[in-house]
Amino acid sequence: MENNEIKQAVIMKASAAKEASRALAIMTAQQKNNMLAAMADALAQNVKEIIFHNEIDVEAAKESGLSSALIDRLTLNEKRIDDMIKGVKDVILLEDPVGTAVEDCKTSIEIEVKKIRVPLGVISMIYESRPNVTVDAATLCLKAGNAIILKGGSEAINSNKILVKIISEAGVKAGMPAGTIQFIDTTDRSAVLEMIKLNNFIDLIIPRGSEELVNFVNHHSSIPVLSHGKGLCHTYIDKDADLEMAYKIAFNAKCQRPGVCNAMETLLVHKDVAQQFLPKMCKGYFEAGVKINGCHISKSIVSDINAATDENWNKEYHDLELSMKVVNSLEEAIAHINKYGSMHSEAIVTENKEAAKKFLMEVDAAAVFHNASTRLHDGSVFGLGCEIGTSTQKLHARGSMGIKELTTTKYIVEGNGNIRK
Repeated sequence: MENNEIKQAVIMKASAAKEASRALAIMTAQQKNNMLAAMADALAQNVKEIIFHNEIDVEAAKESGLSSALIDRLTLNEKRIDDMIKGVKDVILLEDPVGTAVEDCKTSIEIEVKKIRVPLGVISMIYESRPNVTVDAATLCLKAGNAIILKGGSEAINSNKILVKIISEAGVKAGMPAGTIQFIDTTDRSAVLEMIKLNNFIDLIIPRGSEELVNFVNHHSSIPVLSHGKGLCHTYIDKDADLEMAYKIAFNAKCQRPGVCNAMETLLVHKDVAQQFLPKMCKGYFEAGVKINGCHISKSIVSDINAATDENWNKEYHDLELSMKVVNSLEEAIAHINKYGSMHSEAIVTENKEAAKKFLMEVDAAAVFHNASTRLHDGSVFGLGCEIGTSTQKLHARGSMGIKELTTTKYIVEGNGNIRK
């Protein structure tokens, strides 16, 4: 497609989404839940077709040399599709935020002032690799009364197309306004640049992917952006840690799914337990295929690891690779995290309640964990049904974003001929 054709196609879809959003905003919770239930059923009925189209993307990704971690993010199987369906059903069970009162305001004159939640309107989701985001994003936006424009990465084009087709057709049959779910089906990146300028139609942009993507959208968008940059997450093993627990948590945080944004990228270990802890920890990592880049102290304890450079402390690997550093104190660990972390997810393993409290209060991140893996920072784990993304910003929403974060507020004022004097 020529650039002008792409521009016109994006405008048409954004315009249709805007029109749909007005109809959707006044629909009842039951109407929206009926649409979501139809989507869940349609996904369950088309598992084989979804996997067929996903396999086309996976094979192309392998041929292009995509890393194993990123291929894992791209891959759909029956379990992951079941998880998507469960996510839709979990959202159905959530209370509809639209119309709920945030607060009643007391006034000095005889008027009633109430602040309520309302939909944002049209949300544009720009994302890479993970096709489950297609369903999660559409589900949450619909429940919150918003239309959505989806722009997935080229590596998942076939997977995203079939998912959008299935849920859109099912939703419309159940009463969903026809323009509610829009999909930008070109892999041309110019479509992103056109979309993020359409502030007359789109109310919020949510980029979810690489640091490069997020920075590009933040720099060029004329629409408010809600995002996180990179997911550079740390786990700190304190001198008072239960080392068996620490081993389990640190292994899970790195190895359970290394290609996602809440996976650990840097392991910090207190000097008092490093000699005891690191040999077993590194052995477990080596057996899992993890490449380790360690400071000179950790390398003196485990000679087989690579020597870390300053660049490693800023590195988000998205793979079976990590940075490792021995620190002298809790304070040094906190300072390192606040200097290099991306304000996403940070964890401490310790039996010392005062140390845990200090870490939880002083580390600047969207989610901080005590004796738990950073991999738990997820909407489904936090009871949000599923999530549309994780925000490391500090305005409007921070951390896992569910349906409440996809609403805004307005004041409802009831008077009886009142005027300003």
